[in-house]
Amino acid sequence: MILYHGSNVVVSTPKLIRQNRFLDFGFGFYTTTNKEQAIAFADKVYKRRREGEKVVNIYQFGEQSAFAECSVLRFDSPDEAWLDFVSENRSGNYKGEEYDFIYGPVANDDVYATFTLYNAGALTKEQTLDALKIKKLYNQLVLTSEKALGYLHFAGTVPEGEL
Repeated sequence: MILYHGSNVVVSTPKLIRQNRFLDFGFGFYTTTNKEQAIAFADKVYKRRREGEKVVNIYQFGEQSAFAECSVLRFDSPDEAWLDFVSENRSGNYKGEEYDFIYGPVANDDVYATFTLYNAGALTKEQTLDALKIKKLYNQLVLTSEKALGYLHFAGTVPEGEL
C-alpha cells in the first residue's frame, strides 16, 4: 500500500511528536492513501507555519503483516462508533484502549462545523451522522506507536510539479 503525509518538510524518518491540539484519532503520525488530500494538507501546513515548502512524503506500507502483528482500530464508515471516537479525541477526553493503528474517515475542515454543532448539543447524533453522509470524507491511517512506525518505509516525495 502507498501512503502519503503532507507537511512543510521532508519526513524520511517519521517520529511520534506530541501535538498541542486534539485531532480526530488522537496522538500519532497521520497518513492517507489519497494523494490529493495529502497535497491539500501540505498546502495548509505550509501556510500555517510560514516556513519550509509544500512537501508530500510517500511511504511504502506492508499492511498485511502490520495489521496481522499489531493492534488495529478500523472504522469503515462514519458511523456512531466513529463519531463518538472522533468527538472524544477532538475534545481531549478519550480514555479508551490504545492501538498501534487507527484507520477510518477523516473529519476534515468541511465537516468541522458539523462537529462543532454536535459537540455544542445543537445537533443530535442522528442529525450529525446524516449531515456527514453528504460530505466527501477521505481516509486516514494513523500510526500511534513506535512498533507501527517500523512498518512504514520512506519512498520519496511527490514531485514539485504535481503540488
